[in-house]
Amino acid sequence: MIKAVAVDVDGTITDGKRRLCCSAMESIRAAEECGIPVIIVTGNILPVTKTLSIFIGTSGGLVAENGGVIESSKGRMVLGDIRKCKEAYEFLKTKHPIEKVDFSDQRISEIAFYRTIPVNLIKDTLKDFDVRIYDTKFALHITDPAVDKGTSLVRVAGDMGILPEEILAVGDSENDLEFLKVAGLKVAVANAAPELKAIADYVTQKPYGDGVKEALERFLS
Repeated sequence: MIKAVAVDVDGTITDGKRRLCCSAMESIRAAEECGIPVIIVTGNILPVTKTLSIFIGTSGGLVAENGGVIESSKGRMVLGDIRKCKEAYEFLKTKHPIEKVDFSDQRISEIAFYRTIPVNLIKDTLKDFDVRIYDTKFALHITDPAVDKGTSLVRVAGDMGILPEEILAVGDSENDLEFLKVAGLKVAVANAAPELKAIADYVTQKPYGDGVKEALERFLS
């Protein structure tokens, strides 16, 4: 039985231009009205994630910065060690021209920068550092490998009294792999990366927010 929904933001409930999809918001609110809390799981900073939660109307917890920061009924916690990320980023700057994304001063567990360099080159440059690199298709992220969206989702769900297998999870990119893997029902939207579709229980016919609506209507009605 599905007791909660976990959704990624960029490329999942937003379109290719990062605009929120009305179809996704409507289906999320419908789930909430049926008593199924929605958990936002994203690489965005916590202030953005919290704002989205308020404006969309979700009541589940929050997983921000790819699992590095969470908010649940037990409060807010920083789980990722940004010192590892800063060390790697400072080294990376000596090798390649890179620039942090907007509002980077508010990131407290990871570092995100614009996609001006191929991700495989970044991974190779930082292979000797204790960090993980994610490509969300909107930015590249240097994160603490000790945390990810999956481990943090399990923690938030536990604080809500919900088991991972009772969660329907929806995502689109490689940084969603971990949180889909822990969920009971794994959904990839039509525009999702091939590796995500490969582990999904269901791949939607429609992309972005329309895919989210398709999945929620199919499995929650």
